[in-house]
Amino acid sequence: MARLLLRPRGWIYRMRPAPIVRASQVGAQRQPEGAQPIQSGRLYRVTSPPEQALVTAPLARELRQVLEEFGKANGFTPEKPLEITFGRGVLGLHRFARAADIYGVGGKGIGQWAQDWNAAMRQASKASDPQERARIISGEKERNLGYKLYNALQAQGNWAQPQGYPVQLFGPWTRAEGPHKGISDRMLYAHRDHIHVAK
Repeated sequence: MARLLLRPRGWIYRMRPAPIVRASQVGAQRQPEGAQPIQSGRLYRVTSPPEQALVTAPLARELRQVLEEFGKANGFTPEKPLEITFGRGVLGLHRFARAADIYGVGGKGIGQWAQDWNAAMRQASKASDPQERARIISGEKERNLGYKLYNALQAQGNWAQPQGYPVQLFGPWTRAEGPHKGISDRMLYAHRDHIHVAK
């Protein structure tokens, strides 16, 4: 498994075996002081175990606000809330509970939403009629919750930008939507199946 190390002048990869973490060990791992799980809200429900989304209080507040607004904008209700699934990284800002990784939204993985998006864009590129092309793109933008969540996070969140580094929002749509459109192929591949945010 490739281990990413962030450096101001570029990305360095070191190959190292991925550690095996058993479920019984998760609770025993040392957690950053003051870390708290992101709780379910009124219009969204966290479907992953609490230890998968242990973050600082400011990041938890920021994500709760964005997710509530996103749930409302997309027609979710307290009776039928938006499902959100988190995963826990171990590198970079994750070590300090300042980052969160979103692996699923609306009952589907971010990687699957990205595949759906790419398939729709390929279909649109093959359409000879400009109106048909616009209809396909517009329909996917309206339907694809992964794409919509990425854009909501970009528009509404106040994410970290350490000196010399890009804004800490990455996902499958980073190259097209930003904020760091110059993302490398390796970095984009590393975020092909989740959305990473940090505060």
